Formats: sequence, structure tokens, C-alpha cells
Amino acid sequence: MSAHCLVRGSINIDEFFHVKDIVRPGETISSDNLEKRAGGKGANQAVAVARAGCNVDLVGAIGNDGLWVRSQLEEAGVNVSGVPVVEDSTGRAIIQLTDVGENSIILYKGANYSLIHEKNPLPRHAQTTHVLLQNEIPWSETMAQLQIANDPSLSAPLSTIFNPSPMPSDEQLQNFPWEKLTWLIVNEGEASDLNKVLTPASNQSIPSAPQDAPYASMSAYAVLIRLSQCIPTTNIVCTLGGAGVLAYVPSFQGRPLYLPAAKLEGSVRDTTGAGDCFTGYLVAGLMKLAGPLTSESLIQVLRRCVQAAGMCVERRGAMESIPTEKDVTARLLDASS
Repeated sequence: MSAHCLVRGSINIDEFFHVKDIVRPGETISSDNLEKRAGGKGANQAVAVARAGCNVDLVGAIGNDGLWVRSQLEEAGVNVSGVPVVEDSTGRAIIQLTDVGENSIILYKGANYSLIHEKNPLPRHAQTTHVLLQNEIPWSETMAQLQIANDPSLSAPLSTIFNPSPMPSDEQLQNFPWEKLTWLIVNEGEASDLNKVLTPASNQSIPSAPQDAPYASMSAYAVLIRLSQCIPTTNIVCTLGGAGVLAYVPSFQGRPLYLPAAKLEGSVRDTTGAGDCFTGYLVAGLMKLAGPLTSESLIQVLRRCVQAAGMCVERRGAMESIPTEKDVTARLLDASS
């Protein structure tokens, strides 16, 4: 059976305001340019899964103003049969983007919070193997997807992946069914926020990192290990921006895995879509695994993820900047030669 991913997530129209600096409280500034593009974490990650060469269904909702977004998703290889048009307007992201690639984002929920799928649940694709979730849809929908993915009637639980952005409330995190989650994908700041809310399952101390480990001096090491003690059954991938990525898999019973960031062929132009690109490529890499997960196979998956994310920041936009599997493979070959 070929692997199939279900993304239950958001679809937005991204409005980019190009500015010299991010606006300060009480300040009024002028924008040099305004662009409208397709976005939303669910849509972006679904496109990344598709461009990485895997089958993906997106379940979400748009308004009449978002028909062009749905068409663009379909052209990218995403199955959008689960994306109906509702009365509300399509979700919005108001993005300030500087010349050096920094961004600041305000979200409007819009059709992403439609209850249409709660009232009329869609049948899951018979070949679904992975479920990818973010936090730009109703929390009840996220909980429902986790429950369905772990339904006892299934021959085996589906692989569940959660990228909690924006961060859920403290109460939601404390009551989250972590035992039903296979993979958690966070950045270092999000991991630190989780540590402030969650309580370790035991009073274990944090072991010192081996002196020869490339992450020995990184603050992210202690953050990751503490988080793994809080949610001991979940695999954790912690992205570190320009410093690379750290991953902890409980079944490996050893050191975290570390990969540095990919070398860029140009300057950083826009970091908006890098996290979604990384997440989609990670899920696609897991979908393609032919056998059990090993440290060696995960390193290969992560290497492709950091390369894809590196290529993403070299371009403007979020969804448009996500590279294809062919382009990522070519860059990896060039880097190894």
C-alpha cells in the first residue's frame, strides 16, 4: 500500500507588506510593495508534502474569495476534494516582510474556523497512513483527528504529526493526549514554551552532552531533553533556524541526532515558509521509509528537510518558495560532489 497523508489544516490568503523594518507599537510606516499569495500552514505543508513526491489530501475550507487558492493547491498536486466553499471569507495572514527576510504575522481565522467538517465529517482515504496537524483550525477538530487516527478498529494506529503553531493555551497543552502523538515538530522557542507548561514524567536530571557532540554548547540540547522527559513516548524534532536541527527519538535510546543547516547559494530573502517546508518534507520522508525507523534513515530524511528549507529561504513567498523533490535532490548531489 502506498503511503497517503491527510492534512487537516488552514488555508489563507497571505498579504505581504514589504517594509524596511517591522513596525513598532504606536508607529505608522509605509510599505514599498503589497503582494497577495496563497498560504496557511495547512496549505503550505500540504504543498510541501506534494512537492516532496507524496500523495496528500487537504481538508479545510475557503470563502468565495479563495477559489484561486484552491486552484493553486490543486495545480501543486494536492487533493482538494475536502476543501468546500463556506459563507465566511478565506482566512488571512497580514505579513510584514523586511529586506533581510524578517517577518511579523497577524492571522485572521475566517473560514478556517468553519464547523462544516465537524457537522459533516469526510470519509478518510482508505490508504491514509499519516495525519498532519497544526494549530490554525478549531481545537476540537485537532483532537478529533488524533482520536480517529488512534481508533482501536484500525489494524494499526496512523502516524500522527503535530506542529503546534501558533502555540495552544496552557490548559490545552496540559490536557493534550501526548500518548496519541507520534511526532512533535517545534522550534527552540516553542520547545521552551512547552517546557514551562508541561511537567516531566519523572525527576530525571538532564545528562551532560558528550563533549564531542556538535550540539554540546547549544542551549537547545537541554531544552530538547527536558521536553522529551515531559512527553516520553513522542518523537521530537526541534528546528534551530540557521543552526540546523536536533531530533530525539525515544526508541533510539541514545544521543539526539543533529544536522547543521544547509549551505545557501544566495542570501536569505524570506523565512516565512521555511518551517512549513521543513515539516512537509519531514512527513514525506517518513512516508517513504521502506523499513523500520533507524538513526541512519532519520538522518537521511532530516538532511533532505534542511536542504529543502534552505532552498526555501533563498526565495520570496511561502508556498511558492517550496522547492520540488527534483530540485532538492540536485542540490544535495551538488553539495556532495
